Amino acid sequence: MKRFLCSLPVLASTCLPGAQSGWAATRTPTLPAFAPAIPLVAPPGPTSFAPLVRKVVPAVVNIAVTRDSDSGKHKKLPTAVKGTPLERRLRERIRRHGDEILGAGSGFILDPSGIIVTNGHVVDDADKITVSLMDGKEFTAKLVGIDKLTDIAVIKIQSPSPLPYLEWGDSRLVQVGDWIVAAGNPFGLGSSITAGIVSARGRDIGTGPFDDFLQLDAPINPGNSGGPTFNLAGQVIALNTAIVSPTGGSVGLGFSIPSELVIPVVEALRHNGHIERGWLGATLEDIITHNGARVAEVDRNGPAAKGGMKKDDIIIAMGGEHMDSARSTIRAVAAARPNTDIQVTVQRQKTPIDLTIHVGHRPRSED
Repeated sequence: MKRFLCSLPVLASTCLPGAQSGWAATRTPTLPAFAPAIPLVAPPGPTSFAPLVRKVVPAVVNIAVTRDSDSGKHKKLPTAVKGTPLERRLRERIRRHGDEILGAGSGFILDPSGIIVTNGHVVDDADKITVSLMDGKEFTAKLVGIDKLTDIAVIKIQSPSPLPYLEWGDSRLVQVGDWIVAAGNPFGLGSSITAGIVSARGRDIGTGPFDDFLQLDAPINPGNSGGPTFNLAGQVIALNTAIVSPTGGSVGLGFSIPSELVIPVVEALRHNGHIERGWLGATLEDIITHNGARVAEVDRNGPAAKGGMKKDDIIIAMGGEHMDSARSTIRAVAAARPNTDIQVTVQRQKTPIDLTIHVGHRPRSED
């Protein structure tokens, strides 16, 4: 009968058959081979962002907002500046000019005529909007329009000469890990640039029904709201909007609205001053399979009910496009033009059914 003897080297043990006399054959264990080093898919990031900064910064603006305290709207210092270097300056200004309270934000010029894109919360309820350029020139801006559901606003200034401006980039081409540069006016201190990478896509942080943020690790602080995020070609691929922080300062969790969502809203605001959104008249919720949206409730006299939709239907397609969640379905409905028909495919008790829904106007109460 054979017996097995085990050697116990430091890294591994090898058991080989040996004779009954106690002789054991041993073998030096071999380490696994390491994969050969391969070149990076893309070269490292730029050694300097200075050329990009020189190209884009002239079109990034600082926005100062004056709110008349007599109106009763805002009688306290804005929360975003408390505990920042800007707080002391603002308190001194309020002490000397008791009728004014200020907020600060950022924006960028979209064309040489003076169209500027920023966040809605930067200019909402403003009595006066002052725009400062990098060269020190100041302009009083007029509000063109705000879309509160996406927190996007358009303002306009009049300049006797053409202004520097930026161009849109395609956020659909942005990948996690791509280099980006963010610009803005942190804490009201003046123009500032930060760099980092895209940390994630499609983030929903609970600010509204159309949340679809890019998550950035480039430092973004209060006052950066409304500023642009650039790709390395100097194109605007997102609008800086929010941070998540227990302290109010940057902890590497910044969120920007991708340009694919910003562009159509900006164009509508530029030309109409407001957004016309479609309305289905149904409450939607996600399903476990992430393959559609379940109809939780149907408004009795809404477009969905009139088109034959019922509670517990699963919406799987709209306008010929597959719907994978309640959020994607809500966005598709909102993008549909009111007073037009849209083809909706639902699954009812495992049977697909095609419906034609006459899209209504989204009520103001839902904005």
